[in-house]
Amino acid sequence: MADASPQMTPMSTSTALDADEDGKEVHQVHPEFGLWYSADSSLSLLGFSDSDHAGCRIDRKSTSGTCQFLGTSLVSWSSRKQSSVATSTCEAEYVAAASCCSQIVWMLATQRDYGLTYGKIPILCDSFSAISVAKNPVLHSRTKHIDVRYHFLRDNYEKGLIDIVKVASENQVADVLTKALDLETFARLRGEL
Repeated sequence: MADASPQMTPMSTSTALDADEDGKEVHQVHPEFGLWYSADSSLSLLGFSDSDHAGCRIDRKSTSGTCQFLGTSLVSWSSRKQSSVATSTCEAEYVAAASCCSQIVWMLATQRDYGLTYGKIPILCDSFSAISVAKNPVLHSRTKHIDVRYHFLRDNYEKGLIDIVKVASENQVADVLTKALDLETFARLRGEL
C-alpha cells in the first residue's frame, strides 16, 4: 500500500471485453434490478423483521433479517447472525424484531430533526409468540432467559413509539434476508423491495 498512487479511473482502461465463448444467454431484465425511490412516495415508516431459528449448522445461531421502508421505498435493511444462540423460534423472532425496532427508533429521531411527526410505527413480524412477548409486560418463566437488551422492543411498544403487528408469512419481505426461498417466492418478494 505504501507504493499505491491515486488514480482518476479506479480500473484498468486497457482491458478489452471479449466475446462470450460459452454462449451464455444474457437475461434482459437483470440490468433493471435495483432500488427505486419515487418522488411522490409518502414519508410513513414501516419495518419488517424475521429470523430463521438455529439456521447456522455450525454454531446453531439464528439470522435476523430486517427491512425498513420510508413510504414504499426500502431505505434500510440488515441481515446478521444473532450474537447468541436462541433457544426457541419465539426468542429468535423477538431478537430480530428488537433489531428492527432499534433502526426504526433511529430513523424516527432523524425524521423528527426534519420536523416530521409520527404515530405508532408498525413493525411487521410473522411470529405470534414474539408479538405476544413484546406486548405482555409480565415476565414468564419461558421468556425470562431472553436478554434484557432485547426488551428495548417492549419498552418502545409501551412508550407508544412502535406497534408490533402480525404479517402473514407469505407476505414477510424480510424472508429474502434470512432463508433460502423457491424461485417464485423470491421473485415475488424481491419485487416488493
